[in-house]
Amino acid sequence: MNDFAGRIENLKNIHLMGIGGAGMSGLALLLRQIGMNVSGCDVSHTYYIHKIAPIGIDFVLGHDKSHLERFNTEAIVYSSAIPPETEELLEAQRRGIPAFKRAEVLSWLFNMKKGIGIAGTHGKTTTASMLGLILENAGLDPTVAIGGELSDTGGNAKLGSGAHMVAELDESDGSFELFRSQVAIVTNADWDHVDYYPNFGSVLMAYERFLSNRESDGTAIICGEDKGLSMLLQGRIKGKYTTYGWGLKWGWGAQNVRHNPGGGVTYTVSRDGLPVCDIVLQVSGEHNVLNSLAACAAANAIGIPVEVSSQALRIFKGAKRRLQHMGSISGIKVEVFDDYGHHPREISATLNTLKKIFPERRLMAVFQPHRFTRTAAMYKEFADVLSLADGIFLLPIFPADEIPIEGISSNLIGDLVVQKGHGSYDFCSDMDEVVNKVCSSVREGDVITTIGAGDVCMVSEKILQRLERKGVPHGAVAVKA
Repeated sequence: MNDFAGRIENLKNIHLMGIGGAGMSGLALLLRQIGMNVSGCDVSHTYYIHKIAPIGIDFVLGHDKSHLERFNTEAIVYSSAIPPETEELLEAQRRGIPAFKRAEVLSWLFNMKKGIGIAGTHGKTTTASMLGLILENAGLDPTVAIGGELSDTGGNAKLGSGAHMVAELDESDGSFELFRSQVAIVTNADWDHVDYYPNFGSVLMAYERFLSNRESDGTAIICGEDKGLSMLLQGRIKGKYTTYGWGLKWGWGAQNVRHNPGGGVTYTVSRDGLPVCDIVLQVSGEHNVLNSLAACAAANAIGIPVEVSSQALRIFKGAKRRLQHMGSISGIKVEVFDDYGHHPREISATLNTLKKIFPERRLMAVFQPHRFTRTAAMYKEFADVLSLADGIFLLPIFPADEIPIEGISSNLIGDLVVQKGHGSYDFCSDMDEVVNKVCSSVREGDVITTIGAGDVCMVSEKILQRLERKGVPHGAVAVKA
């Protein structure tokens, strides 16, 4: 990283491998905005390519060593999904062209600012999005880099003129330890990236190192309700820190929580046991109450009063693919949602939130497991949480950068659902099949959600298009759930 920082002013042409991902596309935007010529490649033409093309970032499909000459590449930045044997990387090495991980370059930008780093297994994107909006509304014009698209701004990154940078930090490969935060948030800690961390103890040690790497006068903000983080709170966090959670026993607390009819939640925020004001959220779920508490605590740590945070949170619409309301079919009163959840804890939060918003309605879940290693490690937990749904539709595992593991498939999850007596499931070999099965079984009043970190979001769009075109399909039971 020091090598990159020492030569950054002399570099002009930067090539990003894996530029179609949420994080890499955001970095591309930031590098372009500071005046670099940015090009990129990826194996597919993703949604984010449409965001970077209009600002002069060249994109080419696939990976090929010819890209180095085509774009006069002076340095390569690559995502963690790029295999080290990719010919572009090997050719860059042969030519002496420096290659850097995404986190190395992002941390260079972050460490030049007063960085606010948001880490944790779940809730990072929403918490970072909330905090970015708070700083924006407070007139601080922050630099922002998040792992998803903020509905309020329509982007996942922006270069601000202010002193602060808000960034979602990825723990999947340990690279979040490169960031020196002025304010460091940890929302929770779970064993998720089983391909990198051998056990939960190694996960906690990584978070401990991340927190110890903050600026000497920096503040840590920790969720006291999280079982994993409670271990760190037993003397393993050095320096200044505060906690957040339910009730009055934490530094920042939520009480009198009310789930609003039709969505959203209202609660009273307290600081050091004393009520401060009410927070009204458009987004739903108790997990978002905790996310907003973390954002309020972080904003307060840099001098933003909680009342100012409250005003910004009132207009926060959420991050895309985080329990995103995709649309309604008014004629049959069907609601369609989409969520990025790929860990049992995230799926549990999503399904429980929808059941609280729509307590009398049938809940249908379309789940696309993400990664073979995660499915192998957690299929029992996936079966338990998916049993919260009234109807379960499973797609094949989205491999990401993994090769298949013999005996590991989505049916492991579904078969266990049946064995435990929670009902049945439908395995669908592709998106067209799942759209057909969902639409042929829909009832008036149903709530449908697609879940997963792959490309399952396209299913929700197809379901909406089909139902809008045909209404209640032939053979469906048009009765209220």
